[in-house]
Amino acid sequence: MLFQSENISFAHPGQATMKFPDLALDGGEALLVLGKSGSGKTTFLNLLAGLLSPATGSIQLGEKTYGSLSAQQLDKYRGEEIGIVFQKPHLLAALNVKENLQMAQYFSVKKTQDISSLLGELGLGAKISAAVSTLSEGEAQRVSIARALANHPKLILADEPTASLDDENAEAVIQLLKNQALKIGAVLIIVTHDQRVKKHVENFVEVPVL
Repeated sequence: MLFQSENISFAHPGQATMKFPDLALDGGEALLVLGKSGSGKTTFLNLLAGLLSPATGSIQLGEKTYGSLSAQQLDKYRGEEIGIVFQKPHLLAALNVKENLQMAQYFSVKKTQDISSLLGELGLGAKISAAVSTLSEGEAQRVSIARALANHPKLILADEPTASLDDENAEAVIQLLKNQALKIGAVLIIVTHDQRVKKHVENFVEVPVL
Protein backbone atom coordinates (compact mmCIF):
# COMPACT_ATOMS: atom_id res chain seq x y z
CA MET A 1 0.00 0.00 0.00
CA LEU A 2 1.25 3.48 -0.86
CA PHE A 3 -0.84 5.23 1.81
CA GLN A 4 -2.23 4.00 5.13
CA SER A 5 -3.84 5.54 8.19
CA GLU A 6 -4.80 3.54 11.27
CA ASN A 7 -6.67 4.34 14.49
CA ILE A 8 -6.64 8.10 13.90
CA SER A 9 -8.33 10.32 16.48
CA PHE A 10 -8.18 14.02 17.26
CA ALA A 11 -9.82 16.47 19.65
CA HIS A 12 -9.95 20.25 19.37
CA PRO A 13 -9.63 21.94 22.80
CA GLY A 14 -12.84 21.59 24.78
CA GLN A 15 -14.51 19.39 22.16
CA ALA A 16 -15.31 15.69 21.91
CA THR A 17 -12.76 13.32 20.41
CA MET A 18 -13.24 12.56 16.72
CA LYS A 19 -12.38 9.10 15.43
CA PHE A 20 -11.70 8.58 11.75
CA PRO A 21 -11.90 5.56 9.45
CA ASP A 22 -8.78 3.55 8.63
CA LEU A 23 -7.53 4.01 5.06
CA ALA A 24 -5.36 1.79 2.85
CA LEU A 25 -4.83 2.89 -0.74
CA ASP A 26 -2.45 2.11 -3.59
CA GLY A 27 -1.14 4.47 -6.24
CA GLY A 28 -3.79 5.42 -8.79
CA GLU A 29 -6.67 4.72 -6.40
CA ALA A 30 -9.27 7.39 -5.58
CA LEU A 31 -11.36 7.73 -2.41
CA LEU A 32 -14.11 10.08 -1.30
CA VAL A 33 -14.36 11.16 2.32
CA LEU A 34 -17.97 12.26 2.73
CA GLY A 35 -19.59 14.06 5.63
CA LYS A 36 -21.90 16.90 6.53
CA SER A 37 -20.75 20.29 7.73
CA GLY A 38 -19.19 19.98 11.18
CA SER A 39 -18.38 16.29 10.85
CA GLY A 40 -14.61 16.86 10.93
CA LYS A 41 -13.87 16.30 7.23
CA THR A 42 -11.43 19.19 7.02
CA THR A 43 -9.77 18.14 10.27
CA PHE A 44 -9.28 14.68 8.76
CA LEU A 45 -7.76 16.20 5.62
CA ASN A 46 -5.38 18.30 7.72
CA LEU A 47 -4.33 15.17 9.62
CA LEU A 48 -3.74 13.25 6.37
CA ALA A 49 -1.68 16.19 5.09
CA GLY A 50 0.43 16.28 8.25
CA LEU A 51 -0.80 19.78 9.08
CA LEU A 52 -2.23 18.48 12.37
CA SER A 53 -0.88 15.71 14.62
CA PRO A 54 -3.33 12.98 15.68
CA ALA A 55 -3.97 12.18 19.33
CA THR A 56 -3.72 8.48 18.47
CA GLY A 57 -2.86 6.40 15.45
CA SER A 58 -0.38 6.48 12.60
CA ILE A 59 -0.22 7.77 9.04
CA GLN A 60 2.22 6.42 6.48
CA LEU A 61 2.93 7.60 2.93
CA GLY A 62 5.44 5.57 0.98
CA GLU A 63 8.25 4.63 3.34
CA LYS A 64 7.64 7.55 5.70
CA THR A 65 5.52 7.50 8.86
CA TYR A 66 4.54 11.04 9.77
CA GLY A 67 5.16 10.56 13.49
CA SER A 68 8.79 9.60 12.85
CA LEU A 69 9.57 12.96 11.17
CA SER A 70 10.47 16.24 12.82
CA ALA A 71 8.29 19.26 12.01
CA GLN A 72 10.94 20.52 9.57
CA GLN A 73 11.29 17.11 7.90
CA LEU A 74 7.51 16.78 7.60
CA ASP A 75 7.23 20.25 6.04
CA LYS A 76 9.83 19.29 3.43
CA TYR A 77 8.22 15.91 2.79
CA ARG A 78 4.79 17.51 2.40
CA GLY A 79 6.13 20.02 -0.11
CA GLU A 80 7.59 17.27 -2.26
CA GLU A 81 5.13 14.40 -1.88
CA ILE A 82 1.68 15.85 -1.02
CA GLY A 83 -0.36 18.02 -3.37
CA ILE A 84 -3.29 19.88 -1.81
CA VAL A 85 -6.21 21.32 -3.78
CA PHE A 86 -8.12 23.76 -1.60
CA GLN A 87 -11.77 24.76 -1.99
CA LYS A 88 -10.61 28.27 -2.91
CA PRO A 89 -7.59 28.31 -5.26
CA HIS A 90 -5.49 30.77 -3.13
CA LEU A 91 -3.34 31.69 -6.11
CA LEU A 92 -0.75 34.47 -5.71
CA ALA A 93 -2.24 37.48 -7.49
CA ALA A 94 1.16 39.12 -8.05
CA LEU A 95 2.33 36.12 -10.11
CA ASN A 96 1.05 34.81 -13.41
CA VAL A 97 -0.10 31.21 -13.93
CA LYS A 98 3.34 29.82 -14.77
CA GLU A 99 4.98 31.65 -11.87
CA ASN A 100 2.42 30.25 -9.42
CA LEU A 101 3.46 26.73 -10.44
CA GLN A 102 7.16 27.60 -10.37
CA MET A 103 6.73 28.81 -6.79
CA ALA A 104 5.33 25.39 -5.84
CA GLN A 105 8.41 23.73 -7.38
CA TYR A 106 10.97 26.15 -5.97
CA PHE A 107 11.95 24.19 -2.84
CA SER A 108 11.67 20.70 -4.33
CA VAL A 109 14.81 18.67 -4.95
CA LYS A 110 13.01 15.87 -6.77
CA LYS A 111 12.08 15.72 -10.45
CA THR A 112 9.09 17.96 -11.12
CA GLN A 113 6.52 18.07 -13.89
CA ASP A 114 7.07 20.21 -16.99
CA ILE A 115 4.81 23.21 -16.44
CA SER A 116 3.92 23.81 -20.11
CA SER A 117 2.98 20.16 -20.64
CA LEU A 118 1.00 19.98 -17.42
CA LEU A 119 -1.01 23.12 -18.21
CA GLY A 120 -1.63 21.80 -21.72
CA GLU A 121 -3.05 18.55 -20.33
CA LEU A 122 -5.40 20.55 -18.12
CA GLY A 123 -6.60 22.70 -21.01
CA LEU A 124 -4.69 25.74 -19.80
CA GLY A 125 -1.87 25.94 -22.32
CA ALA A 126 -3.04 29.31 -23.60
CA LYS A 127 -3.17 30.69 -20.04
CA ILE A 128 0.47 30.05 -19.11
CA SER A 129 1.36 33.76 -18.99
CA ALA A 130 -2.08 35.00 -17.89
CA ALA A 131 -2.64 37.04 -14.76
CA VAL A 132 -4.63 34.99 -12.29
CA SER A 133 -7.16 37.83 -11.97
CA THR A 134 -8.24 37.14 -15.58
CA LEU A 135 -9.11 33.48 -14.96
CA SER A 136 -12.64 32.14 -14.69
CA GLU A 137 -13.58 30.22 -11.55
CA GLY A 138 -13.18 26.89 -13.33
CA GLU A 139 -9.82 27.92 -14.81
CA ALA A 140 -8.54 29.07 -11.43
CA GLN A 141 -9.49 25.72 -9.91
CA ARG A 142 -7.64 23.89 -12.68
CA VAL A 143 -4.55 26.04 -12.03
CA SER A 144 -4.88 25.04 -8.37
CA ILE A 145 -4.91 21.39 -9.47
CA ALA A 146 -1.85 21.98 -11.66
CA ARG A 147 -0.04 23.54 -8.70
CA ALA A 148 -0.86 20.50 -6.56
CA LEU A 149 0.49 18.19 -9.28
CA ALA A 150 3.61 20.24 -10.05
CA ASN A 151 5.94 18.16 -7.87
CA HIS A 152 4.68 14.75 -8.99
CA PRO A 153 3.21 13.97 -5.52
CA LYS A 154 2.47 10.55 -4.07
CA LEU A 155 -0.68 11.86 -2.38
CA ILE A 156 -3.25 14.33 -3.75
CA LEU A 157 -5.70 15.77 -1.21
CA ALA A 158 -8.65 17.80 -2.50
CA ASP A 159 -10.78 19.79 -0.05
CA GLU A 160 -14.27 20.50 -1.43
CA PRO A 161 -12.87 21.03 -4.96
CA THR A 162 -16.34 21.22 -6.57
CA ALA A 163 -18.27 23.17 -3.94
CA SER A 164 -18.44 26.43 -5.90
CA LEU A 165 -18.62 24.91 -9.39
CA ASP A 166 -21.59 24.17 -11.64
CA ASP A 167 -22.29 20.58 -12.72
CA GLU A 168 -20.22 20.76 -15.92
CA ASN A 169 -17.14 22.26 -14.28
CA ALA A 170 -17.51 19.98 -11.23
CA GLU A 171 -17.45 16.88 -13.42
CA ALA A 172 -14.48 18.22 -15.39
CA VAL A 173 -12.48 18.89 -12.19
CA ILE A 174 -13.14 15.39 -10.79
CA GLN A 175 -12.17 13.72 -14.06
CA LEU A 176 -8.97 15.79 -14.22
CA LEU A 177 -8.04 14.78 -10.68
CA LYS A 178 -8.75 11.10 -11.33
CA ASN A 179 -6.89 11.03 -14.65
CA GLN A 180 -3.83 12.83 -13.30
CA ALA A 181 -3.66 10.65 -10.17
CA LEU A 182 -3.81 7.55 -12.35
CA LYS A 183 -1.17 8.93 -14.71
CA ILE A 184 1.40 9.68 -12.00
CA GLY A 185 0.46 6.75 -9.73
CA ALA A 186 -0.67 8.96 -6.85
CA VAL A 187 -3.32 8.29 -4.21
CA LEU A 188 -6.26 10.69 -4.60
CA ILE A 189 -8.44 11.56 -1.59
CA ILE A 190 -11.33 13.98 -2.10
CA VAL A 191 -12.96 15.40 1.03
CA THR A 192 -16.42 16.75 0.29
CA HIS A 193 -20.08 17.07 1.21
CA ASP A 194 -20.96 17.32 -2.51
CA GLN A 195 -23.01 14.21 -3.29
CA ARG A 196 -22.54 14.81 -7.05
CA VAL A 197 -19.01 13.49 -6.75
CA LYS A 198 -20.26 10.00 -5.83
CA LYS A 199 -21.24 9.52 -9.48
CA HIS A 200 -17.59 9.72 -10.46
CA VAL A 201 -15.77 8.05 -7.52
CA GLU A 202 -17.33 4.82 -6.29
CA ASN A 203 -14.98 4.18 -3.35
CA PHE A 204 -16.00 6.24 -0.31
CA VAL A 205 -16.04 6.44 3.47
CA GLU A 206 -18.25 8.66 5.61
CA VAL A 207 -17.31 10.77 8.62
CA PRO A 208 -20.34 10.89 10.94
CA VAL A 209 -21.33 14.04 12.81
CA LEU A 210 -20.63 13.66 16.55
